[in-house]
Amino acid sequence: MSTNPSVHPDSTTMRTSPRTPAALDPQALKEWMAADDRPRLLDVRTPAEFTTAHIPGSYNVPLPLLREHRDELRTHLDEDVVLVCRSGARATQAEMLLGATGLANLHVLTGGVSAWEVAGGPLNRGAQTWELERQVRLVAGGIVLTGVLASTKVPALKWVSAAIGAGLAGAAVTNSCAMGKALSMLPYNRRTGPSLDSVLRGLGAEAT
Repeated sequence: MSTNPSVHPDSTTMRTSPRTPAALDPQALKEWMAADDRPRLLDVRTPAEFTTAHIPGSYNVPLPLLREHRDELRTHLDEDVVLVCRSGARATQAEMLLGATGLANLHVLTGGVSAWEVAGGPLNRGAQTWELERQVRLVAGGIVLTGVLASTKVPALKWVSAAIGAGLAGAAVTNSCAMGKALSMLPYNRRTGPSLDSVLRGLGAEAT
């Protein structure tokens, strides 16, 4: 296990529980990536988000793929791993999933790619697509607006808007999002996504 001083000051204590993430801010990660014992970076966003912009050297392991194959991934991750998403929410879910397999060398990039970009961290950029959180805001807002307008004709439709509002509140409380999970399965977000075999080959190649 790495003792890199760039790790968040509380990380040594936090690592005692594999189900608790060790937080890294962007500056700490930049310093660690320049060291000899640099960690693996797993980006758990959708393939479309990853193609739009990702930290150089990171691997795209979409959260649904990680959730389904976490045991296989665990056998290929014997060094420190930093989990990355847009804001940190999905990376925290990934940490919980991998932590449940017994993997303790896990870290989460605080603020995700958004904070990394603000801090001046380098990004590889490709075809531009909307981030998943932005898609959720569009779909949720559209449903709420439609429900409110339609309720002037059919009053019962106001409860559609209420249900979406309740769902968003629940997502904030639980730090998860059912709508985001559903949208991540759409072809728009899954295109050119990695397979488990390609991810494992990449991880194995770097290890050698």
